[in-house]
Amino acid sequence: MHVRTTLTTLAATAALLISASTATAATTPLSAPRIAAHFDLSASQQPENITVDRTGTAYLTFSFARQIVRLTPGGRTRVLATLPAPAKANTPNLGKAFVGGTARADDGTLYVTYATGTADLTGIWALPPGGHPHRVAALPADGLPNGLALDQHTGRLYATDSVHGVVYRVPARGGKATVWAKGEALRPSTFAGANGLKLHNGAVWATNLDKGTVLRIPLTARGTAGRIQVRATGMPSIDDFAFTGRGDTLLAARGDNEVDLVRPDGTHITVLTAKDGLRTPTSIAVHDRTVYVPSAAYLTDNDPNLLLAHLDR
Repeated sequence: MHVRTTLTTLAATAALLISASTATAATTPLSAPRIAAHFDLSASQQPENITVDRTGTAYLTFSFARQIVRLTPGGRTRVLATLPAPAKANTPNLGKAFVGGTARADDGTLYVTYATGTADLTGIWALPPGGHPHRVAALPADGLPNGLALDQHTGRLYATDSVHGVVYRVPARGGKATVWAKGEALRPSTFAGANGLKLHNGAVWATNLDKGTVLRIPLTARGTAGRIQVRATGMPSIDDFAFTGRGDTLLAARGDNEVDLVRPDGTHITVLTAKDGLRTPTSIAVHDRTVYVPSAAYLTDNDPNLLLAHLDR
């Protein structure tokens, strides 16, 4: 009786696993993953964030090299700018200068977050086409500015601070940064809180790395922050992300070598892993039907790269 029950249970469990596997395969929207570019770890070419223009050209930040680079669809990489080094970096949690999130304006201006632990350099920087990088807004030197998004219509930038656990708002033309959103959902619990950032469907969306959550913060009619909503949980080491289309489905990079598909109801499945070439993935971009996934190799310490995959909508 005990043996028969055990065998019956095992058979049912196996059937369930097969069914779940089949369902996952059927709902996975990515295909044909491939490594499009390998970067030089010895030169600190560790891609932290990415944005893509309408031609498919990618713009990346190399975090510890302090660089902004351009990568053409043909695979040619060009350094557009190197941000000035601090006299002595004292960046919270990291100890060294860190270029984080990036956003691109319609005129080609690139914006990045920069953390050095020094008051003269920490903040949001702009790189106009053919120009030189300059700081447009100072941010607290004891913080860690990270994710970045640009509202093209209002000319405002939004940035996360992973140490202070807040979202700042800054005029893109330059000016004083103000705390736009704060709360327990954005704060760190051990290492880093608010991390990735996107503007989408009338809201600011963010992740919390420590808590493994995806958050939605509505933009009110007055432009203030609404109540923070937790939209998904259970994704350790979640970093930046991108939406797959007009709906609220998104792809999220996780530092434990996963990319997750997160549905509007908060459920999520793994769609890319280390077997596909992920090496501490940090961010996501979606252009047409191509998904771009930079890996910085922070934890693997080998093969920082850029992975491309096809989005099957």
